[in-house]
Amino acid sequence: MEALNITTATTFILVGLSDLPDVRYSLFVLFSVIYLATLAGNISILVAIGTDLRLQNPMYFFLSNLSLLDILCPTVTVPKILDALLTENNNISFAGCMIQLYFLIDMVGTEIFLLSVMAYDRYVAICHPLKYTTIMSKKVCAQLAAGTWIAGFLNSLLHTSFTFMLSFCRSNKVNQYYCDIPPVLALSCTSTYASEMVLLIGAGILGSSAFLITLFSYICILLAILRMRSPEGRHKAFSTCASHLTVVCLFYGTTIFTYVRPSSSYSPNQDRIVSMLYGVVTPMLNPMIYSLRNKEVKRALLRMVSQKIFTLHG
Repeated sequence: MEALNITTATTFILVGLSDLPDVRYSLFVLFSVIYLATLAGNISILVAIGTDLRLQNPMYFFLSNLSLLDILCPTVTVPKILDALLTENNNISFAGCMIQLYFLIDMVGTEIFLLSVMAYDRYVAICHPLKYTTIMSKKVCAQLAAGTWIAGFLNSLLHTSFTFMLSFCRSNKVNQYYCDIPPVLALSCTSTYASEMVLLIGAGILGSSAFLITLFSYICILLAILRMRSPEGRHKAFSTCASHLTVVCLFYGTTIFTYVRPSSSYSPNQDRIVSMLYGVVTPMLNPMIYSLRNKEVKRALLRMVSQKIFTLHG
C-alpha cells in the first residue's frame, strides 16, 4: 500500500535553467538588469508618493502597496535564479522550496486582491466623486489594504499546506526556475486530486470574486465616462484608469493561465515563459506604465530627480 504524507525528497533541483549552460552568463546579466530596474522603478514610486504631498490620496496609497508587492515578488525568486546561473548550484532544500512557494503565492494572491481594491477606488472616484473622500477615508483605505495582505497570507497558507502534505518520492527535479505549485505537484507520487481541487476552488472563489469586482467596477466606470458630455472630462477620467487597467490585463492573463487549470495540462516550456512574465517582467513594467501614463506621478518623479540633482550640485 502506498504511504501517504511521507516526504522522501529532502532536496529539490531547479532544472529550468540547467539546460541552457551556454547562455547562463548572458541570462545572469539579463536577470540582474531586470531585477535592478524593478527595484529602482518601484523604490522611486514609493519615495515619490511618500515625499510628495500632492500624492497623498487613496489612489496613490494603493499604488504604493502595489510597488511594494512588485519589489517583494521578484525578490522571492530572482536571487535564487541568479545564484543558480552564477554557481550552477540548482539545489534548494525542501524547507527552502516550501518557503519560496509560500511567499510567491502570498505575493501573487495579495496583488490579485489589491488590483480589485484599486479598481473599486477608481469606481468610487469616477462614479461617486462627491462622496469619494467620505467613502475612501484613511481608515477605510488602511482596512482595505490590510485585508488584501491578510487574504493573501491565508490563501497562500492553505495552498502551501495542501501542496507539501503530499509525498515526493518519484523525482526531485522541479521543471521550473523556482518552486511553484504546478511543477511541484507534478513531482508527487501520491494523488494530487485534493490539492488540485483546493487550488481550483480557491482560485475559483477568491480569484473570481476579485476579478468580478474589478470587471464590475470598470463596467460602471466605462458607462460613467460615456455619459460625460465634456471630451476633456472623458479623457481625464479614462487617463486615471488606463494605467491600472493595463496592469490588470497583463497580470490576470498570466496568472489565470498558470493556476486555473488541472496539472494534467501542465506544460513546462510554456509555463516557464508565462511565469517569467508575471513573476519577473510585470513587476518591472508596472512602475513604467504608471510613470509614463500618469502625469502626477511623472511630475513627482521629475521633482524628486531635480531636487536630488540640485542637492548634489548645491
